[in-house]
Amino acid sequence: MEAVPARVRAYVTCVALAALLCVLQLPGVRTPWWAVALLAALYAACEHVVRRRLGGTFYPVLLAGAFLLPPPAAALVPLPGALFSRAEQRPQALRRTWRAAELALAVWGAGCVHWALGGRDAVVDSDFPYALLPCGAAVLAFCAVLALLDGGILAVAERVPVRRAWRGLLSRSLAPVGVHGLAGLMMAVLWRSPYGPVAALLVLLPMCVSWWVFAQYHRERAAHQATIRALVQAVDIKDGYTRGHSERVGQASVMIARELGMDDDRVEVLRFAGILHDVGKLGVPTRLLRKSGPLTPEERRVIELHPEYGHEMVRGISFLGEARAAILHHHERIDGSGYPYGLAGTQIPESARVVAVADAFDAMTSTRSYSRARPVAAAVAELRRCAGRHFDAGVVDALTRALARHGWHPAVTADVHRTDQADDKTDQTDQTDQTDQADQNDHSGPSVSSGPSGSSDQAVSGSPGGDRESVGRGAL
Repeated sequence: MEAVPARVRAYVTCVALAALLCVLQLPGVRTPWWAVALLAALYAACEHVVRRRLGGTFYPVLLAGAFLLPPPAAALVPLPGALFSRAEQRPQALRRTWRAAELALAVWGAGCVHWALGGRDAVVDSDFPYALLPCGAAVLAFCAVLALLDGGILAVAERVPVRRAWRGLLSRSLAPVGVHGLAGLMMAVLWRSPYGPVAALLVLLPMCVSWWVFAQYHRERAAHQATIRALVQAVDIKDGYTRGHSERVGQASVMIARELGMDDDRVEVLRFAGILHDVGKLGVPTRLLRKSGPLTPEERRVIELHPEYGHEMVRGISFLGEARAAILHHHERIDGSGYPYGLAGTQIPESARVVAVADAFDAMTSTRSYSRARPVAAAVAELRRCAGRHFDAGVVDALTRALARHGWHPAVTADVHRTDQADDKTDQTDQTDQTDQADQNDHSGPSVSSGPSGSSDQAVSGSPGGDRESVGRGAL
């Protein structure tokens, strides 16, 4: 408790006092205490099972309480389950108080809206479809209160800007809580029917099954994320010069994909593609990735195999989808001069064209032990110069628009244990800069040197067989 800032304790106290004021209205309403006790016990049991076995929280019982009980009585329903539930992080008492107060206010707000719109009579009379209107409004109020309070605690505890703290909280909760609201409405209607509360409990069975399926999906997704993290960490350990590069390429790929209007599923696949684009480096001898001198033609051919190695590694991972094609083809060029297959134009999968631009952009804007980061404007100008030859012009335009809207913040990705080599590479960097300038004057190709362990051959100067200083090993 001592580690919690005073402002957070004050915020939680204010929310708890507000919840207490809602409950203090009880003497003025007729309360069916047996129904309150039954719903509170039912919620506590469901919450215990769902949180411990499936993860998440369970709102149908709370919303059924908002539809059945007067608002002050409905506010009591979440209290036992929240106050006596297990808090995984400390301070447990403060977290339990926060959870109980937040839910009490949300249920009270939903109950007030539902009763104000005549929802109680609609439930008693089973007046469909009119009963859906107050139910929907109550669910909206429930989500709005939760979003308001959650955004507030985020802004107070983490000092996140208010607009950013609340961004997306309401929209993300509407669909899942809406499903819970329909289940709560069915419970309430059956509760008021001749069949009584026992029939209402039957609604929970299909809800529990669907919740289990949903939890399994999230577990599988978490396993996917763990697989990707393990692969990326393996690449970072092997090629420390580009540490963090994969995550930034994934981020840039997401920005481009959203700007191109791709749906959320494809955006997620593009993120995977960006993160895993260099996983094939695991199949390249470490001595080549860390070699400080020029690459021989033979060594270069070995490194150019890494897209095929990467594709072989992830070919059996079905959830990656078109990300596998991006991993294989992200070194292809629009004019057909890339590798491994020399594809040109639209023969190159769109996912690969997106990752190619994201890869080159991060290579240019990242500061490493062997080269200085270019300004974003200079990197964009270079991408535009090479658009139509090495990069897809539409993808470059999408990145430009995304950067104008969201900006970019490159980070140092060099292995911290190698940064002391920066001074030793000054001459090499200067020579590379001179080669870059010459390339720009000649307009012979992309003019970014990737350095000893760079990330994108689309961002290297000269031809595929150029000398070591102007090509760089990780430009592969």
